Amino acid sequence: MTEHFDAATAAPVPRDLHAFIAGLPKAELHVHHVGSASPRIVSELAARHPDSKVPTDPEALADYFTFTDFAHFIEVYLSVVDLIRTPEDVRLLTYEVARDLARQQVRYAELTITPYSSVRRGIDERAFMAAIEDARKAAEAEFGTVLRWCFDIPGEAGLEAAEVTARLATDDAVRPEGLVSFGLGGPEIGVPRPQFEPYFDRAIAAGLHSVPHAGETTGPQTVWDALTYLGAERIGHGTSSAQDATLLAHLAERRIPLEVCPTSNIATRAVATLDEHPIKEFVRAGVLVTINSDDPPMFGTDLNNEYGVAARLLDLDERGLAELAKNAVDVSFLDDAGKTRIREEIDTYTARWLTA
Repeated sequence: MTEHFDAATAAPVPRDLHAFIAGLPKAELHVHHVGSASPRIVSELAARHPDSKVPTDPEALADYFTFTDFAHFIEVYLSVVDLIRTPEDVRLLTYEVARDLARQQVRYAELTITPYSSVRRGIDERAFMAAIEDARKAAEAEFGTVLRWCFDIPGEAGLEAAEVTARLATDDAVRPEGLVSFGLGGPEIGVPRPQFEPYFDRAIAAGLHSVPHAGETTGPQTVWDALTYLGAERIGHGTSSAQDATLLAHLAERRIPLEVCPTSNIATRAVATLDEHPIKEFVRAGVLVTINSDDPPMFGTDLNNEYGVAARLLDLDERGLAELAKNAVDVSFLDDAGKTRIREEIDTYTARWLTA
């Protein structure tokens, strides 16, 4: 069997398994809007706004996107956010993110968007919503990739950001058609989850699903808080859950999925090495996991690569990877008909691959 060396996994991965992953229909549930901007798009936006410190040379972005810790990652991330200044910037970014997802055979994605960051920078909120919706509809028509939105609170911006985000997510005059969920991102240290309970209550009452980040750079108590106070249906990252056997048992029993992003956790220093990543402990405990890319260009990865990482860490073959892909479909907020369609496509693809 021919092997391919993957720098992100630091281990040889069979080339035919990479080929299988490349063609495997997938759903992506934890991927950020601005964090998905490719070097080409970031450099184009930086050229549009030359007062930014973000490099305009795509080659220089690799060094720019090398993070010393999570705080440094947030600093760099916000510098890219600052490049999104007009509705045209928003539309370009969204459409090109969909194009990149489609190239990886992503059939459905829940894209985490932080509207507060754009609105406070002066983009009209209605124009912002129109831009993401126009891109969503164009992407589905042209690429076949279905996009839905998760509006998240940037935790570091406090309760003002929570109020604005909740309003934009629940006001029928502004709320976009593709919105399905409500989240909470940014730094966890010094940003306790319980303070956001009223805003999640409003979002849930308006029919949105709760998908906060928790336990990425703090301990398992943050995950408990997300479950207790925010009504979390899925947990973004949840990396520290492995430190609490009772929490793992609770997640497994209640079938509350963890959105796992292995390469991201290494890049932000949330986990020291891939071999130490707790995904194996999650699976052993019976916790439902999905594989995601988080902020892929910033971390030098994509969803296909993350499936390769998972294949090595969990010792998966084609059938195991297909089941992992179906996990994401099953716990997504896509309608039942859409879930059935993608599951059948995964099964058909896998059967053909194995009999070829």
